[in-house]
Amino acid sequence: MAKYLLLKHYRGAPAPVNNVPMDRWTPEEVSAHVKYMQDLAARLEGSGEFVDAQAVSPDGAFVRYDGSGRPPITDGPFAETKDLIAGWMAIDVETYDRALELAGELSAAPGAGGKPIYEWIEVRPFLGAPPTVTE
Repeated sequence: MAKYLLLKHYRGAPAPVNNVPMDRWTPEEVSAHVKYMQDLAARLEGSGEFVDAQAVSPDGAFVRYDGSGRPPITDGPFAETKDLIAGWMAIDVETYDRALELAGELSAAPGAGGKPIYEWIEVRPFLGAPPTVTE
């Protein structure tokens, strides 16, 4: 089994087919989208392929170590991931092809008008082991 992160993007990938922003969906459309995601997660939980999933708030801060004392915190400039990453699902599957298959299903979540979004999903494998350094 290998773990993959399926990243849902607000932007940064090619525009999805049904490209109506979620803040312009009706409450029923939002509910249908969330239910689709929950149903997919429940099905994957049943097959043992689900690890976790979360939607991500657009709020956030960038923090770094600064030696001693309180670390500096900023809201930019930096790669605007809070405007980019909408959420994620972690899966644990037998093959890369299965990860791609599930990313395709995630991409079909309904959006405006109850039609699939066809959004681009970024598929990223978890790093299994740290790289070995040899001289």
